[in-house]
Amino acid sequence: SIAEKENMATVAVRKKEVTRDLDHCDIPYYVSEFVEREVGNDYDSLRKLDNLIDKLSENKKQLEEQVLTVSSEVPKRIQNALKNAEDSKKALGRLLEEETLLSDSINSHLLKAQPWMEDLDVLISQVEEIERHLSYLKWISRIEELSDSIQQYLMTNNVPEAASTLAFMAELDIKLQESSCSHLLAFVRSTVKFWHKILKDKLSSDFEEVLTQLHWPFVGPPQSQAFGLSAPASAPDVYNNLETLFCQLLKLQTSDELLTKPKQLPEKYSLPLSPPIILPIQIMLNPLQKRFKYHFTGNKQTNVLNKPEWYLTQVLMWIGNHAKFLDDKIQPILDKAGSSVNAGLEFSRALVMLILEKLAADIPCLLYDDTLFCHLVDEVLLFERELYSVHGYLSSFPSCMHILSEESCFQRWLTVEKKFALQKMDSMLSSEAAWISQYKDITDVDEMKVPDCAETFMTLLLVITDRYKNLPTASRKLQFLGLQKELVDDFRIRLTQVMKEETRASLGFRYCAILNAVNYIATVLADWADNVFFLQLQQAELEVSAESNAVSKLQLGQLASMESSVFDEMINLLERLKHDMLTRQVDHVFREVKDAAKLYKKERWLSLPSQAEQAVMSLSSTACPMLLTLRDRLLQLEQQLCHSLFKVFWQMLAEKVDTYIYQEIIMANHFNEGGAAQLQFDMSRNLFPLFSHYCKRPENYFKHIKEACIILNLNIGSALLLKDVLQSASENETTLKPNQPSATAALNELGVYKLAQRDVEILLNLRASWPNTGK
Repeated sequence: SIAEKENMATVAVRKKEVTRDLDHCDIPYYVSEFVEREVGNDYDSLRKLDNLIDKLSENKKQLEEQVLTVSSEVPKRIQNALKNAEDSKKALGRLLEEETLLSDSINSHLLKAQPWMEDLDVLISQVEEIERHLSYLKWISRIEELSDSIQQYLMTNNVPEAASTLAFMAELDIKLQESSCSHLLAFVRSTVKFWHKILKDKLSSDFEEVLTQLHWPFVGPPQSQAFGLSAPASAPDVYNNLETLFCQLLKLQTSDELLTKPKQLPEKYSLPLSPPIILPIQIMLNPLQKRFKYHFTGNKQTNVLNKPEWYLTQVLMWIGNHAKFLDDKIQPILDKAGSSVNAGLEFSRALVMLILEKLAADIPCLLYDDTLFCHLVDEVLLFERELYSVHGYLSSFPSCMHILSEESCFQRWLTVEKKFALQKMDSMLSSEAAWISQYKDITDVDEMKVPDCAETFMTLLLVITDRYKNLPTASRKLQFLGLQKELVDDFRIRLTQVMKEETRASLGFRYCAILNAVNYIATVLADWADNVFFLQLQQAELEVSAESNAVSKLQLGQLASMESSVFDEMINLLERLKHDMLTRQVDHVFREVKDAAKLYKKERWLSLPSQAEQAVMSLSSTACPMLLTLRDRLLQLEQQLCHSLFKVFWQMLAEKVDTYIYQEIIMANHFNEGGAAQLQFDMSRNLFPLFSHYCKRPENYFKHIKEACIILNLNIGSALLLKDVLQSASENETTLKPNQPSATAALNELGVYKLAQRDVEILLNLRASWPNTGK
């Protein structure tokens, strides 16, 4: 009983839970854990208590020794730290005392020095003012020295040095532009102006005299020029003088740009920035500018609004007449002087500015006269084309297209362009030859069988593209592209209206011509979509759309990845119209084929003689109307439709005929051996060859018929074997043991790929004669 009580007490102690205090060093918890770990439920382990007590006593002794050691060292460390802190405090106090003394000394010194600083500031201000005055006087002295130098050079007739000195003075003028010394600036500018006028007048006079000796300007072609490019005895001296004076005038370019403000057209024309015409070329142009203004301004008979070609042609003639002289004589001088200017282009640029001023003055006067305005635009475009192609004018220079791009003028141009395009469309569609191909008698050229109206329309669009492709900004080009899209859509609507009038005669000549026209326009637009010009417009359209959020992210992605084109919307509408028209033609022919096949459909396939009973197999008489209808319509449409359209047509028709014969004739009848052989003969020897002119293996377009004939004409043994295979495959499917590949393999081995297993089983059941197999 005593032992039982001890056991119960022990159990009670073990069951008592000892909770851990997480906030303090919990000795009871650790003791409990230690006892539990060392003793546990094993009462025999109590024998280890002596060893355990000895071990703990040893640990306790070691810990006490460590505590004694640490407790003796810590006070020494603390004492040292306190001593260091005291020393630092005393040193900081000494520094603060020194800082206070120094601060007092500095403040005292500043008070004493304040009067001196004030006096010194006054002196420094006076020195700086004197330095400014001195610098001012130096600038004046420098300018006066340069002015005296120019005077000395002119007195000794040393014009080149005088021109160089003036150029240096002009550069000083440019450097002084940021100065606020207005009187100094005015003095420098007036000095530059004074000597520039003297030098320019002298050099210009001498230069003009040399040009006169060369019979400048050349009013005729190079071969008729009296002196310019010929070589009389005095030519070397004249050309030496020309070079000398040209180079001296070039030195005056900087001062001339400072003093002369070039004439500018209003900002609404958005002309690109371009440097002033170099001075010697300006002088060479003076006589031509006088002639231009004399003939083409004021009340002269040559200045008429309805003859813009007069002044445009005159400028082109001047550029052509002087081109060789400028290239051979003037360009080497510029190259030798280290100038990057191209003499011919500089000459052309100056003359084109005369044209731009003339256009800016004339266009407001004829803006609302359609005939005059359209004539002006035509002549300007011809002028631009020759200017760029023949004379190498640069697109970065101001051109006539900048004048035509001005808002009111451009909108009028768009309106007139659309008006005349619509008139042209009316006339081309009402023409007697609208639906006849120009090349109908030339087979090599007439592959597309394009009616005259479609070709004329696409030529009209191409001409419009040529007219606007040199516009200076992408936004203006996109507006013209929008006009082209409108015209394409308008023409499509007109074609649709004419097509609806011809719906009852969907195989007629005009209906086919409309279909050819739709196909041709869609094909050409698709080709244009890959043209570099329209790809650039697509990129510009993408940028505009991205800025305005006018299209979805999907459309932006398609444009950016070049998956679509600027004509996609138009092409899709045309393709839809083409498909509808082709479908209508196919349906029409198919209805005729069905009507002609009524007797063939009622053929007595079950009682026809076998192949062995006939000397020679011949076409079924009931199939003749159907095949004749097919042949006639195929020949007719082959002649009337272009090759690509006809290919789509006969393939669509073949698909319909294949389905019809399979479903309405084969699947609707039973066949004996002779009927199956007759069907195969009619199809393989008569129907399929009708399409052999258009492809190498026409039977591939009649897969239902071809494979049905294979099944119906199998010999008895093969048919029985196939039937068993198919039946076994069906049974395996119902018992969840799929064996479909074996049935498919059996069909493929016979050449059957299109028909499903169920269809083949039905065809096998359509065979009339089966031997008695005992099943």
